[in-house]
Parts: sequence; structure tokens; C-alpha cells
Amino acid sequence: MDVVLRSVGLEPAALKILHPADSPSDEEFDEYVAYAIECRRRVKEQMNKRKPDDEFAKIALSYIDRNGSEIVVPCPETANAHATLEPARRRIGSPEPVAQAAAAPAAAPRPQPDSVAPAAVPAAPAPSVPEGPAERHYTIHYGDTGHSYDTIFGPYLDGAKAVLIEDPYIRMPHQIANLVRFCETVVKSAATVRSIKLITAYDQSTDLASLRDKLGELGQSLSEVDVALDIELNEKLHDREIRIDNGWVVKIGRGLDFFQKPESWYAIGASDQYLRRCLETKVDIFLAGETA
Repeated sequence: MDVVLRSVGLEPAALKILHPADSPSDEEFDEYVAYAIECRRRVKEQMNKRKPDDEFAKIALSYIDRNGSEIVVPCPETANAHATLEPARRRIGSPEPVAQAAAAPAAAPRPQPDSVAPAAVPAAPAPSVPEGPAERHYTIHYGDTGHSYDTIFGPYLDGAKAVLIEDPYIRMPHQIANLVRFCETVVKSAATVRSIKLITAYDQSTDLASLRDKLGELGQSLSEVDVALDIELNEKLHDREIRIDNGWVVKIGRGLDFFQKPESWYAIGASDQYLRRCLETKVDIFLAGETA
């Protein structure tokens, strides 16, 4: 029994607290082992998402019960979370890891003895974007939905290696959250991007220490997917634009902050930009040649 407990990270002395005068029943012992394995799996799944290789993906976590049956213990919150069980891998020198994984032969999948099959999720409606990158000049009207960073910027990131963001208003918590979502769009849409630079402004009310801390956390997160974040503060900055080193320039009158605050953070559109109502702003996307 001691060997089994230590193998799942549970010290035998812990049982003395629960059963100071006797030993646990078989049912109780199975319950304690299951709890310990669930804790180990939670750590394993997070490490698997952070590592660029399959070191942790190959670790199977289960136990053999008193009847000789193998019992796999999932984490309730990730049992059907495909992004956690099968995280996308980004590696230097491999510009399209997700596409390559999709092209792998279906007849020889990587074994996942301890994975739980994800539930089928209905596909979201495809956003309305032009076929291939093209210059666009349009207005997002007040109250409009159907706009997101994916639909606006995604088609223009193909082949990009660097993105420059000039936006004087990246300082409030919701504005920094907008920047995080924009970076997520860049990471999803262009595996070739290796550099994101932000030039933003500040005023006397800006908590610069807090701003640097939050942007530092974002920079650390981006470094884990091989993207460097460079921050420059310019108190005189006024205009807003995003320049992509493949030549495309995107100008939005309100910068990244053109979404209305949702009526509730538990309402539709609170997490999905495509479903959130917008403020009115103009969008100009044009080709300006190579950027410096």
C-alpha cells in the first residue's frame, strides 16, 4: 500500500490523519488514490500545454483497482477540452505546425491512453471577409456585431514576421486585455511572426509600474510561443495604426478599443468579440510597401 501511495504522490502518513486507529476500506483507498492522480493530471496537462514537445503528453495516469481493472482518472474541468488534451505545437523553423498536424495520416494517430475524447462542438459561422487580402475602406457602425480582430487583421497577416502597433491608449485594464486578444489573433493567424512591437502613450494618471508589470506578463507569455514583445512609451503619440512588415497598414479610428462594454460579463459577447456590439469607427486597410 505504501508503494502505491508514494507512486501517486500521496504520503502513507496522510492516511494516519484520516484513519488514526484503523486502515481505510478498499472503497476509501480507491477514492484517495483517485484524488491524488487527479491532482497529478492537472499539473501534467498544464505542463503539456507549455512544453514545445510531447514529453508530458506521453505520460499515462491511471491505477489498477482491487479487481484488476485499469481506472483512468480525468480532471472534470478538462475532460472534454481539446485545446488542453491536444495543444497546438509552435516550433522555431516550422511556420505552419497546425496545418502540418492536420495533414498527418489519419491511420496512425499518436496514442493517447489517458485522453478523454472531446465532445462534438458545432462549428461557428465563418466570418465575412474578402477572398484574399485586398484594400478595404469601411465604417463599423454603432451597435454593429460581426467584427473581431480575427476578421479585421487575420487575412492580412500571411507571411508576416513583425507587427508594429501604434496606439496611445493601451493603459487601462480593458485596453491591455484588448492587446492580449490582438496578440492571440497574431499567434493564431501567422506562425511566422517573431516580433510584436507596441508604441503607446501615458499621462499623469497612468500607473506606469502596473502597466509595465502587466505588459511584462504578456511578453513572458509570448516568449513561450517564440514571439518577442517590445514596448516603447511615447507621451506625444496621438495617431493609431498597425503596420505589418508584409506591407499592409491597418488604421482604425479608435485603435483596438472599438468594442462596447458588455451589459454583463456573463452575457453573450462578453468573451467572443464577434458577438459583441461595437462603437462607431472607420477602418482603412491599404498596402504601403515594406516597412522599416
